This record gives sequence, C-alpha cells and structure tokens, in this order.
Amino acid sequence: MKLLKKYQHVWIVPVYGIFYLWAFQYLEQRNVKAHIIHLKLDDMIPFCEYFIIPYLMWFLYIALTVGYFAFINKNKQEYYQLIFTLGLGMTLFLVVSYFYPNGQDLRPHLTGDGFFISLVRHLYRIDTPTNILPSIHVFNSVACCIAICRHNSFKHPRTVKIVTFVLSVLIILATVFLKQHTLIDVFSALKNPPVKRKQWESFGSYCNFITNKVRKTAWLCKWSRFLLKT
Repeated sequence: MKLLKKYQHVWIVPVYGIFYLWAFQYLEQRNVKAHIIHLKLDDMIPFCEYFIIPYLMWFLYIALTVGYFAFINKNKQEYYQLIFTLGLGMTLFLVVSYFYPNGQDLRPHLTGDGFFISLVRHLYRIDTPTNILPSIHVFNSVACCIAICRHNSFKHPRTVKIVTFVLSVLIILATVFLKQHTLIDVFSALKNPPVKRKQWESFGSYCNFITNKVRKTAWLCKWSRFLLKT
C-alpha cells in the first residue's frame, strides 16, 4: 500500500497509454481515403537504412525519460509538465488523424537482405505509411529533450544533455531518411512542444496552448493541400 501511495502519480501513464493504443489502432484500421502528403523536397532526401538504429532507440529513450521523471526525480512538477506535454501532443495527433486522414508514398522498394535493411523491412511491415501528421517520433523526442535540458539534478548534467540533444537530432533525421515521414510532419511536430515555463502557470494557459496548436496544425494542413496541388 505504501508503494502504491508513493507512486500514485504514475497511474495516468498506463491509463493514457491504453487509450492511445486503442485510438491509434482504430485510426489505422478504419476505411477512409488518406490525403497524401508529399513535397518535392522529400524526394531530395536519400534513403539511408542505418538510421533505423536511432529510430528504434526512440522507444527506449521515451520510456527511460518518463521512467526517470516518474520514479527517480523528486520534482513532481517537472514530471507532470512532461507527461502533460506528451499527452497533449499525442492527443493532438489523434485529433488531426481523425479529421484529416493522411499518409505518404515515399517508401522505396527495399532490396537486399542485410541486417539494417531487414529491420527497415520489418518496420514497414508493421507500421503503415498512414496517420503521420504530426510526427510523434519528432514531437516526443523534442519534448523529452526540453524536459531533460531544463532539469539540473543529473550527476553529469552537461554530458546527459549533449547525449540527449544528439540522440533527439538523430531521431528527427531518421524519420525522413527512413522515409517514415515527410518534412511537413517534422515541421508540424517541431512547432508543438512548449518551450516556455509560463505556458504551464494556469489552466487558462493550457486552454490557450491547445487552441493555438490546433489552429497551427489546421494551417499546416491547408498549406499541405496547396503545395500538393502545385
């Protein structure tokens, strides 16, 4: 009982995780026409299978970051800021995917049976090229990077922050070099994570923050349609 009371703040993570996975599975399986997002700039980015390593490291990166702030860090305000940011971005992704079904057609035909190509082939098999806007890989990476860079209680803070920043950049690059996302997905995700502490001062700021992000995402969707026509 003492253990449950000590970590009662953690219950929201698995609860939301179950909801998110259920909602994402619904979006993946529903039969709707997807708006294809494809810029000419996307074609200029070469495919590189070696980026599968940082792409897959994302899962461990997010899990360790959330785990640290949930179980080790004593500043619960930082924990709530992090999970609220992650939850907000992931919920926004679900809303955009529901009202603006989207996808991409960038994936190349894979040849060869090397280790990295095999990993990418498996990724393509289990992850459809739909519901990509904004990129959750990018959003969550930046959100965790911001949380870690603001935190000053690490034993070797400079090293941790440098490693975190480099890993976050590699993950962002991986999304486009693996042809998992378009540049629009990346830029829309980069616009989302809050970078100012003042945005957390009141519930009113939360509401304003949500409204602004929905408007910005809608604006990006309109521009993507325009660019696809040109």
